[in-house]
Amino acid sequence: MPPRKRTRPGLGFLCCFGSSEPLEINLKDSVPLQLLEFSAPMPPAEELHARFSELVDELDLTDKNREAMFALPDEKKWQIYCSKKKEQEDPNKLATSWPDYYIDRINSMAAMQTLFAFDEEEMEMRNKVVEDLKTALRTQPMRFVTRFIELDGLTCLLNFLRSMDYETSESRVHTSVIGCIKALMNNSQGRAHVLAHPQSINTISQSLRTENIKTKVAVLEILGAVCLVPDGHKKVLQAMAHYQKYAAERTRFQTLLNELDRSTGRYRDEVNLKTAIMSFINAVLNAGAGEDNLEFRLHLRYEFLMLGIQPVIDKLREHENATLDRHLDFFEMVRNEDDSELAKRFDMSHIDTKSAGAMFELIKKKLSHTDSYPHLLSILQHSLQMPYKRGGGSLQHWQLLDRILQQIVLQDDKGEDPDVAPLDNFNVKNIIRMLVNENEVKQWRDQAEKFRKDHAELLAKLERKERECETKTHEKEEMMKTLNKMKDKLQREGVELRSAREQVLDLSTRINDIAVILRCSLFHFPLFYSPPPPPGAPPIFGAPPPPVPCSFNTATTMRSKSIPQPSHPLKSFNWAKLRENDINGTIWNDIDDLRAFKILDLKDIEKMFSAYQRQQKETGSMDDLYVSTRKVKELSVIDGRRAQNCVILLSKLKMSNEEIKRAILEMDEREELAKDMLEQLLKFVPEKSDVDLLEEHKHELERMARADRFLFEMSRIDHYQQRLQALFFKKKFAERLAETKPKVEAILNASKEVVRSKRLTQVLEVVLAFGNFMNKGQRGNAYGFKISSLNKIADTKSSIDRNITMLHYLIMIFEKNYPDTLHIQQDIGSVPEAAKVNLAELEKEVHNIKSGLKALEAELHYQQSRTRERGDKFVAVIGDFITVAGFSFSELEDQLSEAKDKFAKSLKHFGEEEGRMQPDEFFGIFDTFLQSFSEARQDLENMQRRKDEEERRARMEAMLKEQRERERRAKKGGTSDEVDGEFDDLVSALRSGEVFDKDLNKFKRNRKRSVNQLVEGGGRERAVTKVNY
Repeated sequence: MPPRKRTRPGLGFLCCFGSSEPLEINLKDSVPLQLLEFSAPMPPAEELHARFSELVDELDLTDKNREAMFALPDEKKWQIYCSKKKEQEDPNKLATSWPDYYIDRINSMAAMQTLFAFDEEEMEMRNKVVEDLKTALRTQPMRFVTRFIELDGLTCLLNFLRSMDYETSESRVHTSVIGCIKALMNNSQGRAHVLAHPQSINTISQSLRTENIKTKVAVLEILGAVCLVPDGHKKVLQAMAHYQKYAAERTRFQTLLNELDRSTGRYRDEVNLKTAIMSFINAVLNAGAGEDNLEFRLHLRYEFLMLGIQPVIDKLREHENATLDRHLDFFEMVRNEDDSELAKRFDMSHIDTKSAGAMFELIKKKLSHTDSYPHLLSILQHSLQMPYKRGGGSLQHWQLLDRILQQIVLQDDKGEDPDVAPLDNFNVKNIIRMLVNENEVKQWRDQAEKFRKDHAELLAKLERKERECETKTHEKEEMMKTLNKMKDKLQREGVELRSAREQVLDLSTRINDIAVILRCSLFHFPLFYSPPPPPGAPPIFGAPPPPVPCSFNTATTMRSKSIPQPSHPLKSFNWAKLRENDINGTIWNDIDDLRAFKILDLKDIEKMFSAYQRQQKETGSMDDLYVSTRKVKELSVIDGRRAQNCVILLSKLKMSNEEIKRAILEMDEREELAKDMLEQLLKFVPEKSDVDLLEEHKHELERMARADRFLFEMSRIDHYQQRLQALFFKKKFAERLAETKPKVEAILNASKEVVRSKRLTQVLEVVLAFGNFMNKGQRGNAYGFKISSLNKIADTKSSIDRNITMLHYLIMIFEKNYPDTLHIQQDIGSVPEAAKVNLAELEKEVHNIKSGLKALEAELHYQQSRTRERGDKFVAVIGDFITVAGFSFSELEDQLSEAKDKFAKSLKHFGEEEGRMQPDEFFGIFDTFLQSFSEARQDLENMQRRKDEEERRARMEAMLKEQRERERRAKKGGTSDEVDGEFDDLVSALRSGEVFDKDLNKFKRNRKRSVNQLVEGGGRERAVTKVNY
């Protein structure tokens, strides 16, 4: 009989089919156990439990179902056990109890369906074979499923699906085969096998082309559940791309949207199919990469919106089906949240993604004034040149551009796309790396380098201005603080002055009264006679002594040498010169250098060591150097190394000599000289020898080298070195004060804290009690102990546990009896800082600051006594600074005096001898004790944690021991990424929408709140935002 030819009709948007529907297939049916009479007496409880455990292990049930099975009464357990054993021993079922039988039958069915046409009875027999296999995969022991996988039963089922003719694809057999695959996926091993097969999900998706509604629902439920399985989401997207080619769809998901929109024929009221499609769409959108990737969700949702899903959703509301509405609500809820999140990125409340103009304006606003804006213009300019002819291939050009943008948005750093890659071998990261290496980048880099230099210069200027403003602000704040303090001090001194004046007035009154009494008394006695002073004697009030004769001319006149003078300047020889008075009795007294001048070739010396720097030839003899007549470039008379270092410093300053001079005279009001630069400038103060040499050549100023000219011009500033030192001291003063003051405060606060701390007193009291109790004889019966003994507590170890010290034990006592004492660190928080302070160095630093202030006052008096040149602001700036700094320093001195006094009292408080211990040693004892105290507490916590962990581990081992029966059924092929529960449970939760319950409850609360607000305002509009495409 020749094979009957069958044709597959095309899928249209609104095509109608026959009204006859296939019988409903329940995908979760199970075979009830046979109720048999007891064929043998029930064994003892222990034996029954062992047999029943073996039976349950073979069934590969979930934990929940296992517990339900073991909770049955013993009689029921024995009945189930006998029933299963009888089924296994039934000779009539021996053939059908092995997967080989079903695989052979299905293979033969697949071969015959291409050769013969089957009537209804034959079709029913074929369906029974497949249904029996589905039942066996669900009810037979696990070894049946394992054997089915080993015999490649999955490939047998997939081959059958691929080779079906039209009649078979529309029959119940098709639905039953899909049910077999679903039953195989209902346990972990089978599910892993299906997902590992390279073509399984693609082949299952091909079954969507059938007109059998129940088959479509079953396929959609499998695909939706696979989306929720680890590594399954992308397989489903690949399967839908495969189905697009298989069904000749224009775009992906087109068939699903067509069927979701159908409202005629048998599709009109088929709510189950529409619910399955919506549950699948929600799973595709929100599972896999969609869980936490906004760009991916938007990408897929735009695909559905372009297919017109929004008006379809509005029409589906008319069904008023609770389960369908749940899926529709979840779709709109996630969409609204994603739209809001996208709008937040652009600082907006809503983005109209329907309007090309609105989106362009938003992108334009976002990229304006950025480096990306020229590229946006380039994209638009080249888009104008894209082909626009209808039917002339322009669609493919725009499709290519669309796919490139999709790849840019979706690809991660590894070049992987969570969706099916629309372009093969298109790695965005590699392409960007190639763009960076293009030649055009060099031009941009050069231009960018220029901009970077300009930017750096502007930043430097800005930094100087900010530094200037910051300094001025700081000085103003310090000035205001000082003025407020001086105001308070003047008020106090004014009160004291008025009191003193009253006392002086009172004393003056008393003196006047006494003077009157004495005058009256002297009236009765002759006045004493005062003879005139003898001749030559000084007058009564003394006369000024005669002026001391000037002694500048008393020194012996130094002999002068007749030394030949060079015809032009020479290099300087840096030596330490001895004066004539210093050579008596030395070798120099017998040396006469004038004799040497008669022998030396002075002209040769002038050529060799001329101050003019000549250009030397790269090659040639020394004679070339002597006879060179090249033009002289520069004049340098100072040491070469010193001049080189000076030039390096000036290059870093980036200021001219005039700018440096102005900054020094103005005391750097513009904050152009940083502290580190001032410190370097102090190393290049012109010395007297330099000044003398430079003065000799001041008429050759234009020929001087950079360093020579700088030193010469700086030497013209009166008291240049003192000005630099004053400016450096002024800039460093606040920093030095900020470094010194916390050290003084640390000693002061720590001295107060250790004396006042009640927790520390409690610790010492307990330690004293411990020591007196543990020590006998002369070592005991103590009334106190040296503070250094605190750090010896940890040296005493327990005789029971060597890991426990006396300090650990003390802390346990504190935890039990004195819990507040454990917070001792809060009482003496300043001790760690005080332990770092060396009092001698601190006093030395305070003395240095005081000396610097005195030197500054002396220089101020000098500058006030001389005529100042134009632009000299030394007196004004330093005068104000000394007023503020002097008051701040006096506060520091008073604070240091108080700190030393408090420290001495704290020593006495703890029985230590004053002067025998410095703050760093004294507070260091407490600091070390606090650290040991903290470490000991941590040790105890770790011990307790280990103890708790051991107890927990013991409990876990006991529980694991009880569950060894369950562990035996763990298979080697199991993975840690398994989905909890049966595959049927996952499908059921997806079908009902329970997977999205948590997010739906949130949506409903927001929706109810919005509806209430609309009702109060008189509105009847639904709260969910609609966007029609």
